[in-house]
Amino acid sequence: MTEAGTGPHTAAGSDPQGWTGTWVAERLGVRLEDEGLRGLLGLALRRNPKRAHLLVSTVLGKHVPQRPSAVLGAGRRLGERVRERLGAAEAARSVVLGFAETATGLGLTVAHGMGSRASALHSTRRPVPGVARYGGFEEEHSHATSHLLLPEDPDALRTDGPLVLVDDELSTGRTVRNTVAALHAVHPRDRYVVAALVDTRGGADVAALEKFAAELGARIDVVALAAGRVGLPDDVLERGRELVAAHRDAPHPAPPPEARGAVRRVEPGWPQGVPDGARHGFGPREQLRLEAALPGMAARVLSALDCVGAAPADGAAQPDGPDGAPPRVLVLGSEELMYAPLLLAAELERRTEGRAEIRFSTTTRSPVLAVDDPGYAIRTALRFPAHDLPHHGGPAGTDSTDSADSADSADDGTGPDGPHGPVERYAYNIAGQGFDAVVAVVDSVGDTPALHAPGGLLDQLAGCVPEVALAVVPSYVPDGTGPRLPAPLHGPAFSSYAHDEVAWLLRDLSDVELEAPTEEREEAIQAGGAHYAESLPVEYQPSAEYQRLFHDALESAAERLARAVGTVTDTVLAERGPRPVLVSLARAGTPVGVLMRRWARYAHGLDLPHYAVSIVRGRGIDTNALAYLAAHHDPADVVFVDGWTGKGAITHELARALAAHPRFDPELAVLADPGSCVRTFGTREDFLIPSACLNSTVSGLISRTVLRADLVGPHDFHGAKFYRELSGSDLSGHFVDTVSARFPAVRADAARDAAAAASADRTPTWAGWRAVEEISETYGIGDVNLIKPGVGETTRVLLRRVPWRILARRGAGTDLDHVRLLAAQRGVPVEEVDALPYRCVGIVHPRYTRGATGADGKAAR
Repeated sequence: MTEAGTGPHTAAGSDPQGWTGTWVAERLGVRLEDEGLRGLLGLALRRNPKRAHLLVSTVLGKHVPQRPSAVLGAGRRLGERVRERLGAAEAARSVVLGFAETATGLGLTVAHGMGSRASALHSTRRPVPGVARYGGFEEEHSHATSHLLLPEDPDALRTDGPLVLVDDELSTGRTVRNTVAALHAVHPRDRYVVAALVDTRGGADVAALEKFAAELGARIDVVALAAGRVGLPDDVLERGRELVAAHRDAPHPAPPPEARGAVRRVEPGWPQGVPDGARHGFGPREQLRLEAALPGMAARVLSALDCVGAAPADGAAQPDGPDGAPPRVLVLGSEELMYAPLLLAAELERRTEGRAEIRFSTTTRSPVLAVDDPGYAIRTALRFPAHDLPHHGGPAGTDSTDSADSADSADDGTGPDGPHGPVERYAYNIAGQGFDAVVAVVDSVGDTPALHAPGGLLDQLAGCVPEVALAVVPSYVPDGTGPRLPAPLHGPAFSSYAHDEVAWLLRDLSDVELEAPTEEREEAIQAGGAHYAESLPVEYQPSAEYQRLFHDALESAAERLARAVGTVTDTVLAERGPRPVLVSLARAGTPVGVLMRRWARYAHGLDLPHYAVSIVRGRGIDTNALAYLAAHHDPADVVFVDGWTGKGAITHELARALAAHPRFDPELAVLADPGSCVRTFGTREDFLIPSACLNSTVSGLISRTVLRADLVGPHDFHGAKFYRELSGSDLSGHFVDTVSARFPAVRADAARDAAAAASADRTPTWAGWRAVEEISETYGIGDVNLIKPGVGETTRVLLRRVPWRILARRGAGTDLDHVRLLAAQRGVPVEEVDALPYRCVGIVHPRYTRGATGADGKAAR
């Protein structure tokens, strides 16, 4: 049944300042004794014999539709306060437990705000067949009292780190004591933190929690965004019952059939295997996979909403709602399903900025009186039968009489599910609130006939808004074989670097035949539009003459390299310190990461973590590697490292790849930035970095990375090969040892360079990209992806591709000796040109344009 409140819009109790607690405060005598609470709370009346009033959060996204960014912001601020209380190290190893149903989304938001790398969990009131119960506890004052804990991995709750309990409000502390007592009996720990949006305990409740902690022998801290007291008259329950009786909800008049909104189903494109929430656990891996899928999910939802439409071109008219204002769209979650709909709503808010007003809330089990008054928090209510219970089509074996609902017997005759009728559910502040569309997000267990039946949720929504879109996400049920993050690879088992020099977040494909001659690869790509990362070029084996050039180049450039290593490392430590996590882009970035790690230890006594990950043009960065990093480190500490920039293609690729993972900083640190593509660099000169002269034999004997569906599964890292058979030609250790030996000679110069960089304007100009466009036009290439600027990229063209010609800056000198030798060996002309911003530029042969890889990593047409 659709309900509206009975109070008039201009009732005497309305607050001219807009506080939505005035109506209850005046009639029930409830007082908020700290003004800070008013910014986070309104007041309403419960239909519950245990408590008369309801504190209604304005930033939780439960009863009151709110901007998703505001909901996420409140949770993250709370998480940051927990992190401050615990310290970064303890926060990182904390386990977070949110309370169902109101704090299921808040718990995960707090976990990410505090930087927890453990799998967060929320309690649940839905038994799941086949999943063993870890335990349970009671929420005594609630309308729904029983909580279950159903972790996929019970060991997640048996860690020695702090346990952080998250709820929307801390009113008495009884639920906290019940929870801690139950969990402490299974696995004792030294420290607990209670995090709530508001703390409204009285003095006796504060003392009770302190006494409980002392008896337990553990520390229990409380963190909140606002704290104060709620003053209640002695006869509050009696007065509350009288008010509810006097203001029973009146039916909202149903619209004529022709005015009812259309209901359509939209397939959200949920990522396979990602849990729909934290009922069984939700960690960094799941967060990253969900974040990566959000843009596509939001696009699908928007395509189903006529009121919003496609993003307009610049200068085009913006779509408006019926009154000329931007359309109002509500994303409505379902009871415990809060976090995924919240993130979807936030992505919609981001994508529709300026052309739609996005709000977020969820359905609830809480029976609350609706009063249509500006000074009251619950203006209107929708009442509908529960649609996720077994007699409504839920999973067989589910307990149909959740004891939580036994307290839900209201004085208006509503009874629990069972022989007395179905349990009711509620959605507040939707009817009559001017929404143009509602996106209802439910899990598959809740996608039952009751959801679609007359009087069900969708039917009620269609009576309130012109458009209703239903998005169903699959209910996640653990099978005991859930994916686990693979472990990193280390030398000497994988790569010729020492074990502590670098951890490779790669899959070992050493036994797979992947190589083909360069021309054959280009032709195969041309014929089938294959991706360049699906095969490997044959490893170039340098001649004796070429190896002499490498050694000569290394000897002459070692000091300049060492100075650039020191400059970029000191810059990173100054701006991203004190303990950054170095993550090199395999494989060209890996020798640089090894050197930066060595400099940090030599000059500052720091032992920095160093990983190597794969990034593939057109397919992005390895998200499983990102998940591993997020599970073991604070993403804000991660610094991505590469050898040099050409025209900036990888810089762009990294920024695009990390757009879906905002906790990672896409800024790239490089030794040389001749294209002016990044802010963090050792130098902007285009000089020979000798590691560019060779392939695997200067990069730990590791191949380029491989991404092919038949070799790399959805839960694997990207692949690569370890060329053990080339160990006799390996110069990886010699290269880094030679440069490291020059550290003492350049320490002072590097420190001065880093200090100068700190005060300089290092804004990228992208001058290299403009130069490449000019070359493309001058030589009639037609595709900038065939032009590879800089010494390093030119070398790669000669070693891996089908080169057409080399452009060399007149008078470039010995830095190009190896380029001239390779060009001569391959019969490629070297053209001397003036005013070239790089020392040289390599151009892939236009005859192979169809096979040369473009921006999407496939054949450039």
